[in-house]
Amino acid sequence: MSEHPSEPSQSAAPRSLIVTLFGAYGRGFGGPVPVAELVRLLGAAGVDAPAVRSAVSRLKRRGLLRPERTAGGAAGYALSPDARQLLDDGDRRIYAQGAARAEDGWVLAVFSVPESERARRHLLRSRLAGLGFGTAAPGVWLAPARLYEETRHTLRRLGLDPYVDLFRGEHLGFAPTAEAVARWWDLPALAAQHRAFLHRQQPVLDAWSRKSAHPADDPAAAFRDHLLALDSWRHLPYADPGLPPELLPTDWPGTRSATVFHALHQRLHRAAGAFVRGD
Repeated sequence: MSEHPSEPSQSAAPRSLIVTLFGAYGRGFGGPVPVAELVRLLGAAGVDAPAVRSAVSRLKRRGLLRPERTAGGAAGYALSPDARQLLDDGDRRIYAQGAARAEDGWVLAVFSVPESERARRHLLRSRLAGLGFGTAAPGVWLAPARLYEETRHTLRRLGLDPYVDLFRGEHLGFAPTAEAVARWWDLPALAAQHRAFLHRQQPVLDAWSRKSAHPADDPAAAFRDHLLALDSWRHLPYADPGLPPELLPTDWPGTRSATVFHALHQRLHRAAGAFVRGD
């Protein structure tokens, strides 16, 4: 597919691509994924074998992958239980259709960590930020209410729950809620991330839309573009937790970036899955 604008792994780190690969396809293998298969699949996205092996080793050290033998005795890797939970949470974020509604309210995380445990305070703040929370005041963070369950079990898994109280609530003023949201989140930075995604992936969608051939006719290209689009997208629903559209600027690029991602996923995921399975 020479006309395709997507360059293999042009900005994606091998570790990130492996996480994306396991998230999209790994749970369908029914067992550990052979190292040779990881090399084949990541090779289609432009990652060479040494980079794959190095990235796998780092993910193993982080506890996300664990070495296991396949049924045939080959060396392979499987997801750890924590990694499975993270990917299950990720699925709900990545493939969610539609943003939160203002009338659904917010989940508030109110916390206090002793000065003697500054490392825990830093971890707590970084996890809340990673979940998409905005900052209303020191020690008071908030996010759309639909993130409550994920927030609850994430904080428990990390042993941070003793420091936090969670509440559901609504904003009652004094400033209009849209103005407050612009203080709680860095909307210009989020918009820039959405525009960067569109810059990379809109041309990919346009190229596939122009083609008369079906993605099944070139499953390797479908897999490559699906993997790169998913890797590019999957961080965005955490940076931008699906804030209510009525509280965002009228030209908010997140609406378009979500449309582009879901269109690419819909067009490519079946052919990409066939490539992974070797059909």
